[in-house]
Amino acid sequence: MISRRDYLKLSLAAGVALALDPRRLLAAGDQALPLMTRAIPSSGQQIPVVGLGSSATFAQVARSEDVAALRDVLRALVEGGGSVFDTAPSYGASEQVAGDLAAELGLTGRIFWATKVNVARGPGAAADADEARAQIDASFGKLRKPVLDLIQVHNLGDLATQLPILREIKDAGRIRHLGVTTTSAPQYEELEALMRREPLDFIGIDYAIDNRVMEERILPLARERGIAVMVYLPFGRTRLWEKVRGKDLPDWAAEFDAATWGQFFLKFVLAHPAVTVVTPATSRPHHMVDNLGAGRGRLPDAALRQRMIEHIASL
Repeated sequence: MISRRDYLKLSLAAGVALALDPRRLLAAGDQALPLMTRAIPSSGQQIPVVGLGSSATFAQVARSEDVAALRDVLRALVEGGGSVFDTAPSYGASEQVAGDLAAELGLTGRIFWATKVNVARGPGAAADADEARAQIDASFGKLRKPVLDLIQVHNLGDLATQLPILREIKDAGRIRHLGVTTTSAPQYEELEALMRREPLDFIGIDYAIDNRVMEERILPLARERGIAVMVYLPFGRTRLWEKVRGKDLPDWAAEFDAATWGQFFLKFVLAHPAVTVVTPATSRPHHMVDNLGAGRGRLPDAALRQRMIEHIASL
């Protein structure tokens, strides 16, 4: 088992490699341990447990003319053993830019493409079915794939209209999995009810060490119903980073092979047995490599998870 000291040495070497040439980012040994995979319950397909989200900074950079960093982020994701890329039409130019860069790098077929649909104009608003289909067709074009791995109804938008469209497209063989997402507490009850009555392949939810509401009902229900869980906001946007700013990582984090705060937070999320994949967003290649490190080595057991919760609460 790689030691924390050795991991830090490897990470430092990777940082130097990045400064010299982004293509050498993973050559310094960050793949010393295999990246864990987990099965999607409905299909049995194995996917790496750490992926890449494209909201936040990724979306901001995608709006600019200089997307070189995003090219290196996608390369780092795939060369580091990852594949899951989560995006949405509402994330600005993220879909288009990611699709273009993946094609340029020859990575299109190596990525698990997850996107979303939602043309409803706010909570409770109706969605136009033709507009929803057009949005989905546009996603296929931007991502340059005849079959997409996952499309989810974003923010539970007009499920009566948009979920049947996804079922229709899945039945036609154009998508492999379908699901729904929400990161809004007022929608948790609706999500739970939907999980009980509808056959879903995935849900996308918010979950973090200081945001554990999902542990009460949603995550146990996902295990019971055989629904894969994609986790968003594992850092609480910037909340957790602000909490640990200037604080040293505890030495006992080495007991579950966490060498950085990012890995500490991600390993907490991944240690929950209902979680299938976590997709933190980043526009920086070295952060992508660090995030992938959370999917290598050991994960904390129940006792360590409780210690992690108490430690963060004490800061």
